[in-house]
Amino acid sequence: MRVMHVMGGGDVGGAKTHIMNMVTGLAARNEVMLLSFRAGPFADEARERGIDVRVIERHNPFRAARAMRALVDEFRPDIIHCHGGRANLMGAMVRSSRHVPVLTTVHSDYQLDYLGNPFKQHTFGMANAVALRFLDYYQPVADRMARTLIERGFDPERIVTIYNGMEFRQPEGEFDRAAYLKEHFGAEIEPGDVLCGIAARLTAVKDIATAVRGFAAALRHAPQLRLFIAGDGEDADMLRRLCAQLGVAARVTFCGWVAPVEPFFRAMDINLLSSVSETFPYSILEGVCAGCATICSDVGGMPELIDTGENGYIFPVGDHAQLAKYMVRLANDETLRRSFAEALYAKASRDFSKDKMCQRQEDNYRHLLTRFHRDKNERESIVICGAYGRGNAGDDAILKAIVQEMRALDPNRTICVMSRRPKETRLVYRTGAVYTFNVFCVLRRFRRAALYINGGGSLMQDVTSTRSLWYYCYTLRAAKRRGCKVMMYGCGIGPINRAGNRKMAARIIDVSVDRITLRDDNSREALARMQVTRPDIRVSADPTIILDPAPREVVNLALERCGIDPAGRYIGFGLRDWKGLESALPEIAAAARYAYHTHGLTPVFVPIEFPSDLIPAERVGVLLDCPWHAVRTRLPIETTIGILARMETVVGIRLHSLMFSAGQGVPVVGISYDIKVDGFLQYIGSRTCLPLRSVKADELCRLIDECVSGALDGEVRRTAGMLREREHENVRGAAQLLGMTNEKD
Repeated sequence: MRVMHVMGGGDVGGAKTHIMNMVTGLAARNEVMLLSFRAGPFADEARERGIDVRVIERHNPFRAARAMRALVDEFRPDIIHCHGGRANLMGAMVRSSRHVPVLTTVHSDYQLDYLGNPFKQHTFGMANAVALRFLDYYQPVADRMARTLIERGFDPERIVTIYNGMEFRQPEGEFDRAAYLKEHFGAEIEPGDVLCGIAARLTAVKDIATAVRGFAAALRHAPQLRLFIAGDGEDADMLRRLCAQLGVAARVTFCGWVAPVEPFFRAMDINLLSSVSETFPYSILEGVCAGCATICSDVGGMPELIDTGENGYIFPVGDHAQLAKYMVRLANDETLRRSFAEALYAKASRDFSKDKMCQRQEDNYRHLLTRFHRDKNERESIVICGAYGRGNAGDDAILKAIVQEMRALDPNRTICVMSRRPKETRLVYRTGAVYTFNVFCVLRRFRRAALYINGGGSLMQDVTSTRSLWYYCYTLRAAKRRGCKVMMYGCGIGPINRAGNRKMAARIIDVSVDRITLRDDNSREALARMQVTRPDIRVSADPTIILDPAPREVVNLALERCGIDPAGRYIGFGLRDWKGLESALPEIAAAARYAYHTHGLTPVFVPIEFPSDLIPAERVGVLLDCPWHAVRTRLPIETTIGILARMETVVGIRLHSLMFSAGQGVPVVGISYDIKVDGFLQYIGSRTCLPLRSVKADELCRLIDECVSGALDGEVRRTAGMLREREHENVRGAAQLLGMTNEKD
C-alpha cells in the first residue's frame, strides 16, 4: 500500500508523537511518504528514521497545492492521509483534481484548538472547519470524538476510529527522583511526599486550574502531596496567581516545557489530566509507561482505557471536588497506587501498543479503499426498517443487534436505518438514517439497496395501529419493486384482528418477501393460517439474544447512581401500562412484598420504554411497605441487560424484560398481556406465565418460589444456549440473500 501522510510541520505534543509512531510503524510494511509544509526538527527526525520526507515551504496556499499535486502524481499514493488544519486545507484543494481518497485524522476538537485566542480561532480554526467538510473520510482519535463529529453533521459511514499507541517499555535501572527534580527544577522533596504531575500546554482547553483547585482541596486531607506542572502557555501567569490565592504556591512547582518527558513521569507517583477536551492523550500513556497511578477527566477515549476503581479514576470535567477525593485516596494508599499502575500498564500495553495502532490503521485504509473504489452503480447497501427512534429499549436493542450482525457479515456495506429520530440513530448506531415516513427519501435508498430488512419486533399487527401495518406492508412491496431482496428478520406475527388487514398483509408478504425468520412458533402458525407459503420461512429467535451485558464495573456504577447497592440481592420487575393493569397492581405489589420478606429480595423496577414504564413502577411502589428501587435514567441497552442479569428472578409484562433476562440465564415469570408474551414463553418451554387479566398474588408468589429455589436453573441455562444458537438463523438468511453463502436447505 502506498500512503502519503501530510502534516503542517509544526505539530507538537500528542499529535507529533502519533504521526511519528504511525509513519515509522507503517513504513515497515508499506511505502510511505511524509509531506511537511515546514522544515524543522519533525521533518529531520522522520528523515533520520528512514522515512521519505518531502518539504513544501510555500506561504501561498495555491502554490503549495500545485506543488503537492506534483508530488501526488510522482508518488501515486493509494490514499492521502492528512493531520492538522494546514494539511486538511491542502488535502481539500488537491482532492478535487486527483482521484485519490483523502483521509484526515482528527487529533483534537477543531472548535477548541485555539480556545482563548479569538484571532486564531476565527482564522486558522475557521479555515480548518471549512476544509474538513471537503474531505472524503474522517478518523477521530477515540470514539468520543467520533460522536462529536456525528453531532456536527458528519456522515457516520465516512468515519473510522483510531486510538493512540506507543511502544511500552518499563524504565530500567536506578532513578534518583529527588536529584532529578532538584537539578532540573530546583525542587526539594521530603521522604514520604506523594508527587502529582501534569504535563500539558498551559491553555484554556487543558483546564489546569481545575487540577490546581483539586490539589488545594486535597492538600487539607493529604498534606504530603506535591504538584508539578510541566508545560508552557498563555495561562501560566493566571495559574501562578491562582496558586498564591489558594495558599498552595509552596507545594506547586512550575517546570516549564519538559523534554524528554519520560524522567518527569518517572519521578511522579500520580499522573493527572484535567482537560475539557482530548482524544486519546499520549501524556496518559507516557505516565502509564513510567508506572504512575492515573486520575483523569472524563474526556476522549479515557473511559476505554481506564476502568474507574479498577486501574485508575475518571472524574467529571471541571469537578475539582471529585478530583480532590481521588487524589486523597491515592495519596494515603501506596498499595492502591501500585496496584492501579500495574493493572493499567497491563491493559494499555495489551490493547494500545504501537503495533496494535498500526494494524488498526491498515485495516482502516483497506476498509476505506474498498468503499471509495466501489462501483457507483453497485447495489450494496442494507436498509433496515422497524419501530426505531421512539425510546423503547426493546426496539433499540433489536436495531443494535441487527446492525451488529450485518457489520460482522460484511463491514464494507453501508447501512441506512428508517427511524423516527434519524439524528439520534446516526449518533448511537453509526449508520446512515432517514426519517421513517419521508417516503421519497426511503424510495431513493431502495434503489441503491441490495437488501431490505423489515427488522424485528411485532411490526405485522394491527392492535396498536392499522396505519403502521399498512405502511410496513407498503415498504415491503416498494423495496421489492425497486429490486431489493426483502427479509423479515427475527420478527413476530400478529395479532392481526381485522379480516381485511389479514388478507392485505398475507398477499403482500407472499409476493414481496424472500425470507422470513420468526422469533416463536406462534408466529409460524399465524403465517400458516394466513396462507403465506412462498417465502422461505424459518423459526429463529429475537435478535436481541446476541447482545452481551455491559462490563461488571459499568453496571456497578449505573446501579450506584440509581442508589442501588451492587452487592445486594434483588427481584426485577419490567412493567408496562396496559388495559387491565389497574386490577393487577395490588397483586404485583403483594408478590414484591413477599419476595422481600420471604427471600430477602429487594424489588427493582427496570424500565424498557423510558420514561413511560416508570408510571406503573411508581404505582406499585406506593403500595409497598418494604425498600424498593427504580432505574430512573435512560441507560444504554447493554447496561440495562447487565442490570437485569443481576436479578435473581425477573417478573415481566414487557416482552424484552423477559427476553433480556432469559438470554442471560435469569429465571423469569411472565405476565401476559399479548400473544407475543405467550409465544415467547411457550417457545422457551417456560411454565411460569400468568395472564394479566387474572393475575393473583398467590400464584405469582408460587412461581417466584420456584424461580428462586434453583429448581429451574438447569432449564434456564439450556434455554439461554438454545436461544443464542437459534438466533444464528437470522444471519444465515441475510447472508443467503446477499449471495454470501451457498446454503440450500
